[in-house]
Amino acid sequence: MISTIAFILLAAAFIIQIIFLFRDRDVPDSISHYFILVSSILLFITILLRSIKIRFVAVTNTFESLVFFAAVITLVLFIYRIRTKTKAIPFILFGGTIISLIILAIASSPIAPKEIMPPVPALQSYWLVLHVTFSFIGESLFVVGFVSSIYYLLTHNESKKTALDRLTVTSIAIGYPIFTAGALIFGAVWAEFTWGSYWSWDPKEVWALITFLTYTGYLHSRLIKKLKGKVSAYIAIAGFLFTLFTYFGVNFLLSGLHSYS
Repeated sequence: MISTIAFILLAAAFIIQIIFLFRDRDVPDSISHYFILVSSILLFITILLRSIKIRFVAVTNTFESLVFFAAVITLVLFIYRIRTKTKAIPFILFGGTIISLIILAIASSPIAPKEIMPPVPALQSYWLVLHVTFSFIGESLFVVGFVSSIYYLLTHNESKKTALDRLTVTSIAIGYPIFTAGALIFGAVWAEFTWGSYWSWDPKEVWALITFLTYTGYLHSRLIKKLKGKVSAYIAIAGFLFTLFTYFGVNFLLSGLHSYS
């Protein structure tokens, strides 16, 4: 019920953003980010209440992980809205809100069972909690880089391109070490704790590595090779698409050690 209210608030924010985008693309509205913040708080409350009921941090199944992901994305969007002055912010909020709505829609679908049940023993590890939460926090910042890269390719305004390019590299640079810690380091420790091996070439491990290498290539090309422009934007977009496949593609199309999570 609480997550449903959060979804409705996000939908309201989405409608407000559309209205303002048609009126003036460069001026952010003054209300939708508060809807987004309240939505984020409600989603975190959902996780908290489920955690109390199962007596463990509720990020161990598909529904819970998607709710947590949407909660972090919306919080990141609110922070960017109040701290960033670039004219691209209306589009960033718009794109991020769409992604959050899609994630919550998937969470409410039959593919994400909502029963409140204690996790199986293999998932009752705080290394798993660190693995999941840090991965999604990093990926939430990748959302900003993804949306800003798309807008970079769509706009012809050079000043906006400069701002969007800076926004992309900043969000990815912040998200990269957090994602690396969660997806690879904490994930490897949890794998050793659960399966007795730090690396098993499981499909999810392989795709997490591909995502990591893509963003590594992006940062290397930006910070070392000083590569900018469309190629850089395409790499950032590819990185986030790999992120989505690592979660959805592996969970629903491939089988492996992560299948039960």
